[in-house]
Amino acid sequence: MTFRLAHLSDPHVGPLGRVRLHQLIGKRATGYANWRRGRSRSHDMTVLEALVADLKGQGAEHVACTGDLCNIGLPSEWATARTFLEALGTPDSVSFVPGNHDAYVRGSLEGLLDACGAYTGDDSGSVGRFPYLRRRGPLALVGLSSAIPTKPFVATGRLGAPQLAAAESLLRALATEPGRPFRVVMIHHPPQPGGAAAGRELTDAAAFTAMIGRAGADLILHGHNHVTSTARIQGPDGRGVPVVGVPSASARPDGHGAIATRRASYIVYAVARAGDGYALEARRRGLSAEGTMCDLGPVDVA
Repeated sequence: MTFRLAHLSDPHVGPLGRVRLHQLIGKRATGYANWRRGRSRSHDMTVLEALVADLKGQGAEHVACTGDLCNIGLPSEWATARTFLEALGTPDSVSFVPGNHDAYVRGSLEGLLDACGAYTGDDSGSVGRFPYLRRRGPLALVGLSSAIPTKPFVATGRLGAPQLAAAESLLRALATEPGRPFRVVMIHHPPQPGGAAAGRELTDAAAFTAMIGRAGADLILHGHNHVTSTARIQGPDGRGVPVVGVPSASARPDGHGAIATRRASYIVYAVARAGDGYALEARRRGLSAEGTMCDLGPVDVA
């Protein structure tokens, strides 16, 4: 049997609702200015709607969304974010981890998780806690949060030692189970050193990489850079664990979206048992140069 997992990220759901002056304090003021000057025109909700419709037609059993539902972390964005997740599917069929825009200022992440926590539900019943574990078919989905509030013009992320230690324990335990599950790690920021520019990086990427080197994983999914990308992190058996990033799911087909690797798209993974392990295939779907949704070809995850 083949299990199909779809991955999208960074929808930056809009438009922003009415913004009150008292809400534009600190980083939100600069973020709102950036939104008005151009960011709002970089993300097209018509494109996002078409992408979600295309995704839902691909027969994926589960959807992973790796963050940045919000833009500047306004309370009005939390209900909009939940509506978007509901369009993707039920909490049982969609797993979400937050991004830096979801934790734009102090209190933003907590508000978002109050609205959307069901999409972070651990199989034990807890919600809004990281890491979480969800078992779906042959998959064990481990959700991490790299979302932290930062200063203006900074978009770094951090996992922190407690979360890294808990993730390592989870991944190690999963590796020793009979009929070992296919371990998928979800995180917003690119988790390898050098995966993002200075000021946008995961600050404890080296610690994450070392943890994967000890515990292992089968696939790591992220967003944040708004570009299709692949990398490898060496696991404990010397095998490279694929690390795959996707563009913004709402990127317009002009501007940054004019570059093929930055056009709005998502990836569908096919996971199947193969002997003692798994076979993994991936195909990218999204906007063509003509602006229609189509198959964009395979992604190298072998």
